[in-house]
Amino acid sequence: MATWQQIKEDFEVLDDWEDRYRYIIELGRALPELDPALRTDAVKVPGCVSQVWLISKAGGSEANAQPSLRFIGASDAAIVQGLIAILFALYQEKTADEILEIDAPAELAVLGLSEHLTPQRSNGLASMIDRIRNDARALARAA
Repeated sequence: MATWQQIKEDFEVLDDWEDRYRYIIELGRALPELDPALRTDAVKVPGCVSQVWLISKAGGSEANAQPSLRFIGASDAAIVQGLIAILFALYQEKTADEILEIDAPAELAVLGLSEHLTPQRSNGLASMIDRIRNDARALARAA
């Protein structure tokens, strides 16, 4: 899986948005397959036109250390699957506090996504960010 830094660097090299879209789709294809049994309504992200399933799991906790969040997910749309991969690169293995400190719109603005996604996809991306942040808040409260 690509890191956030790798994605930003690759976007800088790719001048054409057709190439960037292909790259986003490739990122999505590189995600591990989500077990069909996990594709339930309980983990579906509301507000997405495409179907999106997103699961967060706390782990990697040491004594007196806040656990990090690990994400798995999938979409039935290739470009949205790629957007999931981008979000995972931004948030994967971060603690709840680290996730809540990330200004996702500012970080994603570096990629220029908002100017090149349909309003529906932009809304879906915002819904995915909300879900991740809500899961981080829940983990922080439980700690």
